[in-house]
Amino acid sequence: MQIYRVGSRPSAKGPADRFTGAVRMDPLFGATEPGRTSATLVTFEPGARTAWHTHPLGQHLIVTAGSGWTQCWGGPKKAIHAGDVVHCDCGQKHWHGATDTTAMSHIAIQEAQDGVAVNWLEQVSDAQYLSPVEPDDAAAN
Repeated sequence: MQIYRVGSRPSAKGPADRFTGAVRMDPLFGATEPGRTSATLVTFEPGARTAWHTHPLGQHLIVTAGSGWTQCWGGPKKAIHAGDVVHCDCGQKHWHGATDTTAMSHIAIQEAQDGVAVNWLEQVSDAQYLSPVEPDDAAAN
């Protein structure tokens, strides 16, 4: 058994080639052989977001605080809130981050395939980021 103590892994700023705005990444656990799953707590300040990216084996996001937005390529931008769980399919091009006025934190869980957990692509433009949000369907659930 392994216990990862709070503060035992240093926080890092989200690199500018993968994120827009202020982003802090706190590693929770890395993949340990023969497993290939890792998780990171990611905190986005208002206006911050990922670049477009894909995951060869998909990704789960557990929103732990605040409100944010996410979008799959060619689809509508959707609101996400604390308590929501988001699943991105294998190879699905997407982005996620805070709203323009509210910070958001999520736990990102993904598996690596052949040592690759994420493929980073181009930045999300301001026009894409500020596009209209699909009406929230949380009340219907």
